[in-house]
Amino acid sequence: MPELPDLEVIRGFLEEHIVGHTIVTVEVVRPTVIRNLLGVDFAARLTGQQVTAVRRHGKFLLFDLASGNHVVLNPMLAGRLQYCLPDAGRLPRTYLVLTLDDGHELRYSDQRSMGKIYLTDDLARVPGFSELGPDALDPALTLEVFRERLRRFRGQIKRVLTRQDFVAGIGNAYADEILWRAGINPFRKRPELSDEEEARLYEAMRQVLSEAIAILRQRVGTDIHVEIRDFLQVHRRGGEPCPRCGTRISEITAHKRITNFCRTCQPGGLIQSGIRRL
Repeated sequence: MPELPDLEVIRGFLEEHIVGHTIVTVEVVRPTVIRNLLGVDFAARLTGQQVTAVRRHGKFLLFDLASGNHVVLNPMLAGRLQYCLPDAGRLPRTYLVLTLDDGHELRYSDQRSMGKIYLTDDLARVPGFSELGPDALDPALTLEVFRERLRRFRGQIKRVLTRQDFVAGIGNAYADEILWRAGINPFRKRPELSDEEEARLYEAMRQVLSEAIAILRQRVGTDIHVEIRDFLQVHRRGGEPCPRCGTRISEITAHKRITNFCRTCQPGGLIQSGIRRL
């Protein structure tokens, strides 16, 4: 699943490469991911439009057009953007191809067909967008604001951290990384956290996400469709030694989601019965 660091690097790349360019042709290969909120012909409305900005909020990418309309991408679990010349092979299950005036194509593919592409003149009409909390890297999200928002929730801290109405942009993988950096067990309940642990969580969130963006900017290049996660410390590393203490990293599967953590570095937390452990 693309998360904040992945999408921020993609946003920066596209800001450099497509802003100021005009969409000259639009090919809707498969219309099932398109959500046209304007009630006009999707391809006709995009054709001839100049891209004026590429923005991001949480896990949404927003393409502003000269007309005042927006194309909003929510990639969900498996949505990918491909930026290339026309002779490059298309990724499996490519849904949309935009050809730009410099000859490059911007393509959207989705192996699970879960992502959505919205055309709108009002971001409030995009499902889920108005309910988003502040972006996890928003400078206005101070420790005090973070604490105030955090204390609205009472569930397990990992579930809270991945709620987009709490802060936007964190998914399963980076939640594991943030909690490991903070030394907090993912199954602890939010009210159990001390003031000092809340501060550690906030600092870990900022550090992990910022460091990941820096790494990805160096490694992604033009291959914005490739997901790079091999530098993560604990996520998807069940059974390997913890980089901090050497204890075997635990892996728990519950609700179709994998959680990885170190029982030594992240003590405590009640793990429910009936879930798979490694």
